[in-house]
Amino acid sequence: MLNQPEATAEALNILRTTENAQWYIVPITIIFLYIYFNEISKKNWKGVAAGLSLYMVHWFYEIMNALIQHFTGHALWTISTGTSLLFLVGVGIELSVMFAALGLIFSKLLPEDKTMKILGVNNRIFIAIASAAFFGFSEILVVNTPMFTWVYPWWGSVTVFITVYIPFFLVSMLCYDWKPKTQAISIGSLAVVNATMMIVFAGVLKWI
Repeated sequence: MLNQPEATAEALNILRTTENAQWYIVPITIIFLYIYFNEISKKNWKGVAAGLSLYMVHWFYEIMNALIQHFTGHALWTISTGTSLLFLVGVGIELSVMFAALGLIFSKLLPEDKTMKILGVNNRIFIAIASAAFFGFSEILVVNTPMFTWVYPWWGSVTVFITVYIPFFLVSMLCYDWKPKTQAISIGSLAVVNATMMIVFAGVLKWI
């Protein structure tokens, strides 16, 4: 497992370089597009909103993680190898495509009755927390490979579960039931914030 200096140096070394590009990004992109276009053809706008809202929150977190790296020297998590294209210090194209589809896919678990309870908990919240727990545990498996690093000893599956994945899935599962106007404003606002930060911090200042 890489230590802090190694993980950061390796990630920065491959940041937004195309030297590691692989053809497999083509089929995964096609699969991602098929998932969304299929739902759009069915007019499943709720599912699309669930997917896009999670994706926007994901990008906000990734930008914050990259800014933490800039100001402290080390991000909370890094991708050091194994990606065709590293967008930011903690996210490559493969993870980005996964998170883009995740909210839409998991919205398929939501019952039609948004008031129904599971084990005494509202089903939207229960599914969000259960999904967050699954991915918090999954990171334990990934972090034991050379590809992904939790940089600090206090940053692990529990902190990821609470501070990252619960917000991801809560926003996504709750957004599913919001009015279309609220969905559009929320997703659009986050998109504008993320795009502005990328332009300023990555493009102009080159901090991330």
